[in-house]
Amino acid sequence: MLKIKKVTNEPSCPVDYAFKRIGGKYKGRILWYLHTKNVMRYGELRKALSDITPKMLTQTVRELEDDGLIHRKVYHEVPPKVEYSLTETGLELIPFIDYLKQWGEAQIEKENKIKSLI
Repeated sequence: MLKIKKVTNEPSCPVDYAFKRIGGKYKGRILWYLHTKNVMRYGELRKALSDITPKMLTQTVRELEDDGLIHRKVYHEVPPKVEYSLTETGLELIPFIDYLKQWGEAQIEKENKIKSLI
């Protein structure tokens, strides 16, 4: 008898759930920049993330918006104006991102000390 594996969209664990929402190269940085600036326009995000393509930025902010982490406000004017800000749920992530930032700074410092000894 053939067993059929049931496929669901349910996360396998809370850590998996969290990293699906904030994982990737840009999401954490976008959330952090929005935290530091409160509100940013698309062009400001593009300048802050100089290594991102317009297509990837658009895709990433849409995913963050779909996950309820950022708010997108569209002003119906010419030229179009769009502003991004953190939602309440997005703000809840900031202490964790700050901790990761501190951890990263400490690791970079350790690596630099090791390199200077070589």
